[in-house]
Amino acid sequence: MRDPGHDGRVRLAAIDEAVACCKRCPRLVRWRAAVAIEPPRRFAGESYWARGVPGLGPADARIVIVGLAPAAHGGNRTGRIFTGDRSGDWLFRALHRAGLANQPVSTHRGDGLELIGTRITAVVHCAPPDNRPTPAERDRCLAHLVAELAVLERARAFVALGAFAWDGLLRAWRSAGEDVPRPAPRFAHGAEIVVGGRTLIGSYHPSQQNTFTGRLTEAMLDSVFARAVQAAGAGRRGGRGHARAAPARP
Repeated sequence: MRDPGHDGRVRLAAIDEAVACCKRCPRLVRWRAAVAIEPPRRFAGESYWARGVPGLGPADARIVIVGLAPAAHGGNRTGRIFTGDRSGDWLFRALHRAGLANQPVSTHRGDGLELIGTRITAVVHCAPPDNRPTPAERDRCLAHLVAELAVLERARAFVALGAFAWDGLLRAWRSAGEDVPRPAPRFAHGAEIVVGGRTLIGSYHPSQQNTFTGRLTEAMLDSVFARAVQAAGAGRRGGRGHARAAPARP
């Protein structure tokens, strides 16, 4: 295992720069720029990032959170993943309650937010129309996630926010040569699988569709991160391919 100190920071910075400069998906490049030109009234006059949005967090993170993609007026605007929208509000409050962030709010880059032993990334790094990347866009972006995971060698707990992230992370692991079971275990809130000594935990995405309807509650999200902290601290090894699905709590 490489030293995740200076070497890890340099490697991760190079990946983040490659993400920010990426133009592999013409549809997403057009969309991320178009929404910046005509933003909603509440963001009128703001300068949008309108590039690929890199992950956030240290190279020696023990916990990795994987989302779907940046929001058009969230990360695509601020340049920081999960920042500036309702989903991010839920996520950062939960991370702060779990002791994984130094503050419960993130509104823009440079606002003082620091993640503690945790990194946040995504399967797709550009905002897609209707939050729906195509399979081809997912596959083109997957190389960034594979490279990022190679740096995050100390991570022992992974949280997939939604089925797309669950599937994407399993695809990335399989692409990197990990022994992911076939057929892949299905996503569920609270589902777990251990791959190569890493525990993957499923969680409903903190989208407004889930939080406004009560499908995902703060208690449910807190439970997922408590389990992630436990799994990361235990440094669980072995048990490749073991899976367990837990029913979602109401």
